[in-house]
Order: sequence, then structure tokens, then C-alpha cells
Amino acid sequence: MVGVSNLPQGDAKVKAVDDMFDAIAPRYDLLNRLLTFGMDVGWRRKTVKSLQLSPGSKVLDLACGTGDLCRELTTRGYRPVGVDRSAGMLAAQRTAAPLVRGDALRLPFRSNSVDGIVCGFALRNFASLKPFLTECARVLRPGGRVALLEVAEPDNAVLRWGHGLYFGKVVPLVGGMLSDRDAYQYLPKSVAYLPPPSRMVSMMSETGFGAATRRPLSTGIAQLLTGTRR
Repeated sequence: MVGVSNLPQGDAKVKAVDDMFDAIAPRYDLLNRLLTFGMDVGWRRKTVKSLQLSPGSKVLDLACGTGDLCRELTTRGYRPVGVDRSAGMLAAQRTAAPLVRGDALRLPFRSNSVDGIVCGFALRNFASLKPFLTECARVLRPGGRVALLEVAEPDNAVLRWGHGLYFGKVVPLVGGMLSDRDAYQYLPKSVAYLPPPSRMVSMMSETGFGAATRRPLSTGIAQLLTGTRR
């Protein structure tokens, strides 16, 4: 696996991620469906279902991209608001939910003002994970829920080998053919930014979330982190 030291850090990472998502926005949803064989649809459905909030609850979709999670939130009867740094992603939006261009580490919302937060496949792209969790805790009301969907590596050695081969070789090949080659070479490597699963759960507890849990999805190639604002 590529080490974090070989990947961009700090401001350089922020700029690289911004430029990358602007570039891949037009075919981002298409490639998500192709590269996950449509499993990402079910993962998002489980993410929204795990909120277990009352209908009409206000839920932020952070790093919302084109609005996949916003659409699922609307289907479940919630009131979504999407937030993303990428102008390209927001321009390619496919949702009727209100969208805001903004930084998830400095959210333009009052403290204790929202009922829930979801985020899909973006934890490894933030400049720093713990400040992101702290900001989520700030804007959530006590009792509010967070559900964070991200890629993962299977625990099983054989599955991990096969997943690594697919993620490291096939994803960049297909992504390069249909979109931006550099971006889809970077995305598999960016998994190295993620802390170990147990550490991510601990970070949630440290930043104000009770009952923090991690649930592997689809043999462990994805993961869902949930918690309740204390």
C-alpha cells in the first residue's frame, strides 16, 4: 500500500482534491455505478436508513458531490442540504435539494442547528479527519445522528488481496478510459489517509459522539460509521 508520506498533505492536498473533483464531476456518478457494480446505491440507502430520525428532519450531506445522498434523504422524508467545495460537482448536481458551496471543516451553519449529517466516500479527502468530526458535532443538536460512508479493506487476507488488485489496477484503468486517469490513480491510493477502523471509532467518541459504531459492508470493501451527538 502507498504510505501517507507519499501523498499530498495540508494545503497541497486540499488543492489537489479540489482540482480532481472538478475534473471528474461529469462522469463521477457513472463511474461509481460501474466500478462498484451498482453496490454504492445500496450502501447509500443503508447510510440514510441508519440515521433513524423523524420525517422532516434537517440533514446535511457533506461533500455531497452531485447529490446522490441528497436524493436518498429526500426519498426517506428528510430535508437535505448539500455542501461541497467543488464547483464542478455542484454544477453537475442531480438533486432538487438546496446546495451550498462550502468547506466541511468550517460549515456555514449555527451550532446545534441540524438533526443529522451524512457523508459519502469523502473522509479520506479532508485535510484532517478529527477537525471534520469536531465540526459535525458542533452543528448537530444533542441527540442528532451522523452516518459516514467510506471505502475500506476486507479483513480476510484473500479478499483483501483481490480487492487490492481490483482497486489498484482495474479502477485506474477504467477510470482513465472514461474520465481522468490521474484522478483514478490517486483515489485508490488515498485509502492510506484513513486511520485504522478502531481509531476512527475512537475519534468519534473523542469528538462528542456516543454509541459510535463501525459496520463493514459487502465483505468489508466499504464501511459505515455511525454515532449520536451527546
